[in-house]
Amino acid sequence: MPPILRRGLRLALGALATVLLIFVLPLGTHAAWWMSRDAMPARWSAADWSSAGLLPADARAAPQALVRVYAARTGRWRGIVAHHTWIVIKEAGAPAYTRFDKVGWGSPIRVNGWAADGRWYSNPPQVVLALDGEAAQAAIPALRAAVEAYPFDGYGDYRAWPGPNSNTFVAHVLDAAARYDPALAVALPPTALGKDWTPDRLHAGPTASGTGLRLGLGGWAGVTIGWIEGVEINLMGLVAGLDLRRPALKLPGWGRIGVPP
Repeated sequence: MPPILRRGLRLALGALATVLLIFVLPLGTHAAWWMSRDAMPARWSAADWSSAGLLPADARAAPQALVRVYAARTGRWRGIVAHHTWIVIKEAGAPAYTRFDKVGWGSPIRVNGWAADGRWYSNPPQVVLALDGEAAQAAIPALRAAVEAYPFDGYGDYRAWPGPNSNTFVAHVLDAAARYDPALAVALPPTALGKDWTPDRLHAGPTASGTGLRLGLGGWAGVTIGWIEGVEINLMGLVAGLDLRRPALKLPGWGRIGVPP
């Protein structure tokens, strides 16, 4: 075999081994663990959608303004690879929370479809972003404006993979709002499948936090490097990488493993 072909073959085999190690192995082990659990409801109607107790049941018990971004594993086999994310706001003195989701059924942007801190397919939510008091009150107008301006809010504007989906919606809203309020610059979980989707086939520009750069191919592949976002390699919607600011690994399926964000 000519030397140039041998080098090409070695490079191809090395690239394949890297993909298997970084993407396939973590995903496979997480799939095995996920499917071994006994806690998965068989049907949507059998799942628990109740409050996880992260917020006071009566919003009036917390008179200050608040902003929350939550993430919870999706249902059944989809939970192997993905979280669902949503946004919750409450102005100072408001008697109730307002929750925003983008889902594949129902109204284009679902408002208060579930409890503000509700479980998703029985899976408890984790906090991605928490603002309270004056910081939250200052951020809410930008969030409301970004939700209203979300361009993919029609009945046909949803694709579970690679996007636009629920995580595309949250990523877009946070990105748009963070331009006016840096407190909203936050990295969604690496398992927020669809967060890197863009309508243009080739996207190059700053990250949402403004602390780095992102290069993407319509959500199918891409690279992100930023202080807040860390280093992320996106392949077919799966993300692997490192968190630099709060040291952690980002692995397909498992998500973020390391110092809490």
